[in-house]
Amino acid sequence: MAHHEVLIIGGGSAGLTVGAMLRNKPNPPGVTIVDPSEKHYYQPIWTLVGAGVFPKEVSERSEAEYIPPGAEWIKAAVAGFDPDKNSVTLSDGSTHTYDVLVVAAGIQIDWGKIPGLVESLGKPGTGVCSNYSYDTVESTFENIKNLKKGTAIFTEPTTPIKCGGAPIKIAFLASDYWRRHGVGNQVTKKFIKGGGGIFAVPKYAASLTKVADRYNLERTWNTDLTELRPDKKEAVFRNVSTGEEMVEKYDMIHVVPPMSSPDFIKSSPLAAETGWVSVDKYTTQHTKYDNVFSLGDCSNLPTSKTGAAIRKQAPVTTENVMAFLEGRPLTGHYDGYTSCPLVTGYGSLILAEFDYDKQPAESFPFNQAEERYSMYALKAYGLPKMYWHGMLRGREF
Repeated sequence: MAHHEVLIIGGGSAGLTVGAMLRNKPNPPGVTIVDPSEKHYYQPIWTLVGAGVFPKEVSERSEAEYIPPGAEWIKAAVAGFDPDKNSVTLSDGSTHTYDVLVVAAGIQIDWGKIPGLVESLGKPGTGVCSNYSYDTVESTFENIKNLKKGTAIFTEPTTPIKCGGAPIKIAFLASDYWRRHGVGNQVTKKFIKGGGGIFAVPKYAASLTKVADRYNLERTWNTDLTELRPDKKEAVFRNVSTGEEMVEKYDMIHVVPPMSSPDFIKSSPLAAETGWVSVDKYTTQHTKYDNVFSLGDCSNLPTSKTGAAIRKQAPVTTENVMAFLEGRPLTGHYDGYTSCPLVTGYGSLILAEFDYDKQPAESFPFNQAEERYSMYALKAYGLPKMYWHGMLRGREF
């Protein structure tokens, strides 16, 4: 049985950032990161990969490059948690104990919950694509550029998802592509969402509605994809209020699959009733176990599941982990900040930034609800560099 001062579950955005920030401290604690992945992906760029702007390879790096100096890396998955004994069991059967546990295990994509999706996703001729996998993201652009007429559907599930704006961003980019190539009027474009409304923050929702109108993008709310019939190119949807089913024909469908907390969290004492790790929304400390913290997509922090949110959560978690180890009161405070760079077309973007109260928390001295090339350039070229060279290295900005 191995013991660790700080044991971090997950080597994604949240785990690596907290690990690096802890190791950057003047008297750093011992840090161990548990993650089975050999590769690390900058997933926010997948929207632009799916629109043909970049090859998918720009999003991929070796995980080993970003394990913080001085930290230990255990290449294994988690089998279970026993927080009453301060221990974690891994997939190789080993047991590890800790002084502090940081759970940053990300989100689970439940591809199999949509019958007909797995066998048709990314396959030539099916019209079924998704930006939510490295293996299938390039099939999105193949479908966009090959569609000259017909019906294109873009879905969004009722479940929480990573990057809540991503489903409509690809709808806008595809619509812009077809407009630029003279077939915009030959393609019927439909955005069908399990939730209600185009965006949760009224200031940005008003601007996004104008963009959708400009592209003649039809919108249907409170309607969830439940099944694909790829042999007939039919999608089955259910109204979440009435339970009524509807069947839509498609020539192309971009599917955002349902997502949930990882199964090994759902079945553990760390989970809230919703399955996400139960934490205080201001400190990221667990609501029952004082030496457990969680942030990022696997936590039940009531904000969007984005890398931008993690950028503000990580310093709070780091500060509070250090305070706990040193026996001090927890002073780190997270206000729910998140950001969603909403691409509205090739070369245009609305930068939404807001807090727990859905109030804008903008970084720039202009109206960020307006479409701008400068904000598009920030997303396409600036933010990836900030991610690889700043955030994952534990630098605050």
